[in-house]
Amino acid sequence: MCHPCVKFSNFAPIFGYSMGKVMRLLNIFAFSGLSCLIVSCGQKQERLVTPYGSVLDSVAVTEDFDLTDIQTNGELIMATVSGPETYYDYHGRQLGTQYLICQHFADSLGVRLRVDVCRDSTELLAKLDSGEVDLVAWPTPGRIDAAGSKPELAEELKAWFHPALVAAAKKEEQELLTVRKVRRRIFSPMLDRKGGIISHYDQLFMTYSRDIRWDWRLMAAQCYQESTFDPKAVSFAGAKGLMQIMPGTADHLGVPRSQLYDPETNIAAAAKLIKELNGAFSDIRDGYERTNFILASYNGGSHHIRDAMALARRDGKDAHRWADVSAYVLKLAQPRFYNDPIVKYGYMRGSETVDYVAKIRQRHAGYQGIKSPHIGFHPSQPRKSDRRKNKYDITKPE
Repeated sequence: MCHPCVKFSNFAPIFGYSMGKVMRLLNIFAFSGLSCLIVSCGQKQERLVTPYGSVLDSVAVTEDFDLTDIQTNGELIMATVSGPETYYDYHGRQLGTQYLICQHFADSLGVRLRVDVCRDSTELLAKLDSGEVDLVAWPTPGRIDAAGSKPELAEELKAWFHPALVAAAKKEEQELLTVRKVRRRIFSPMLDRKGGIISHYDQLFMTYSRDIRWDWRLMAAQCYQESTFDPKAVSFAGAKGLMQIMPGTADHLGVPRSQLYDPETNIAAAAKLIKELNGAFSDIRDGYERTNFILASYNGGSHHIRDAMALARRDGKDAHRWADVSAYVLKLAQPRFYNDPIVKYGYMRGSETVDYVAKIRQRHAGYQGIKSPHIGFHPSQPRKSDRRKNKYDITKPE
């Protein structure tokens, strides 16, 4: 599809294109804070794929495809590279200053925004030149340039954008990352130390930790880190319940989203996810080490952890030892590491993940003095899970 292409860019890092070719693409007008490029595209044929995967007949899209057509089509396509200023995934929520600006622009047009993450600026310009995307976002030092063979889109963007949007996007992102991480009540990490009771949900931890071969107290420590034992906890990204299950993860696991606040359903879903991650990291033979990688993946995503492992292996470190790999999880916040060709999934806020694993291990060590829960003590009355057969059949009615 050949839409008008808008490039948010500092052109200095662009490689693989001659200056003459770049200049042929540009008709520049400037306004402060964002760099934009609009180019015309020749007519091309494209097979349209619906959101459900069916393929429609090929249609001809001409260089006249402008703002009105984008709004009719209902989608604006943004290409960018991974990075803290451009675009990254954080606990299932898409963030990055440039992304948020583009998202708000798409909202103002009444269309959805689709993101295409590229390897580098050469790929970005290739997609721009071919007409595969509408927006190309690149981190800028504060200058905004736009050009205009697509007058409707150019004029709309020029009228909509103002420099304060950059500061507003940065503020929005910072609030999401700090103030509203998880809305929850804070409960004690030990309900009754003398009575040997960690939480109201000890019996559920015991039940669902068996098949994943975890110490139930480790699962309890993870639950406290996730939600402080609050079954109604909600994160800014939409993760819900005791073990902070994302709606998309619930879909993957076959868990009804409407049941994520149910303690047993939520814990059972977490156990199923942990079991999947255990299989994904079966190459790590040492059980203690594998658990560290599972915890890290539960928090930060297994793809990012595999990227860190690849970097560690390349540098002669032990890719199956968390003490070695965690250092590279932290380094995935640095451009020279997340832009390394060996890294497939880009930027990561790794400090939170490393801290997550450390805190759970520390709390688990404190819980290990608890021999067994006081089975009869459940003031909140979570459902007992006596079912051994089909206990992961979460949708099965009582």
